[in-house]
Amino acid sequence: MNALYTRKIAVATAAVCVLALGGCANMSPTGQRALSGGAIGAAGGAVVGAAVAGSPAAGAAVGGAVGAGIGAALPQIKHSLNGD
Repeated sequence: MNALYTRKIAVATAAVCVLALGGCANMSPTGQRALSGGAIGAAGGAVVGAAVAGSPAAGAAVGGAVGAGIGAALPQIKHSLNGD
């Protein structure tokens, strides 16, 4: 896969993430964390998927799902780590 294609995928993914994060204004804090975690995970997954496996779509899907799950569960994770 050539570098130009990978760069186009990364730029398109970043643009989608920026647009998605703009819609967080009227959401609950949990929804905001899930959406932003999913967007960040999808962007990172697309880049890693393109570089490692040659499949940015699969990387974005996996990264987005993991990021959304972690973003939504973040308060519980912090609570268990801090022992509160």
